[in-house]
Amino acid sequence: MANELTIPLLPCRDIDEIATFYEMLGFAPTYRQTRPNPYIALRREDINLHFYGMDGHVPEHSHSSCLIIVQDTGPLFEAFAAGMRAVHGKLLVSGIPRMTRPRLRNDRYTGFTVIDPGGNWIRVNKSTQEPEPSTKLARAMENAARLADAKGDEHQALKILEGAINQADGSEPELRDAKAFRDELVERTAGT
Repeated sequence: MANELTIPLLPCRDIDEIATFYEMLGFAPTYRQTRPNPYIALRREDINLHFYGMDGHVPEHSHSSCLIIVQDTGPLFEAFAAGMRAVHGKLLVSGIPRMTRPRLRNDRYTGFTVIDPGGNWIRVNKSTQEPEPSTKLARAMENAARLADAKGDEHQALKILEGAINQADGSEPELRDAKAFRDELVERTAGT
């Protein structure tokens, strides 16, 4: 068989809250039902996400996740970021909802993650692997991205990244990006 279509069904507290969030990212509703069970289907080009309302759902305790594979993460990230900035005046990088910036992760794939109001982790990855890192700082950035962006352990990621930045000699081409990532992690961990 070929041309199968798989669409995740993800939980949420409120389908209207989910619809508003994803409309901000450029999705459009394709189906909506309130009875007997709340349900909404959303689509952006070839990306389909479906959500069901669940009484008592706690976004902070959600284990739901979805992987979206794209040729290049840049255009989708920029479109999502533009939508967030238009509505919120900034990129949401902490709390729920939030979005991480595209980064290279330990699995050699570049990706970013959207954590929606339901606490669902929508992981957007580039379809091809990147080459091995050439510096200690690059390896530390990958480890920090894995911990923070994939596991939600921003505190440990910050420790790793700060240690690597402190040991950098200034010649690393990724030093500016590492410092920007550190600043984002500081914001994400503020108050926690």
